[in-house]
Amino acid sequence: MDMHELGVTQSIVEICETHAAGRRVLAVSLEMGDLSGVVPEAVAFCFEACIRETLLEGARLHIERVPGTARCRICAAEFAVRSYHDACPTCGGYQVEILTGEELRVKQLEVE
Repeated sequence: MDMHELGVTQSIVEICETHAAGRRVLAVSLEMGDLSGVVPEAVAFCFEACIRETLLEGARLHIERVPGTARCRICAAEFAVRSYHDACPTCGGYQVEILTGEELRVKQLEVE
């Protein structure tokens, strides 16, 4: 179990409990960007341990992965990226603006 993902998952559970306002949580939907630095499979594993004896106990977890995309500041091309160091495939420039892929958010809660 990775300590980084454990801490992230504990924070997710705390956010969910706060927003559930005392109601039991049935399902949690997360948006997780491919550039967020968080491993979805590790969060899913940690989730089961972190929800014991909380309002989320027994809740289903849905993780929506968000692919990385960027726009070149030189030629304005938009393209898929796998890391922060990818060059523009159109002009070869490295002056890119990340558009998506950094997300890490609770998108939706289903409560009783």
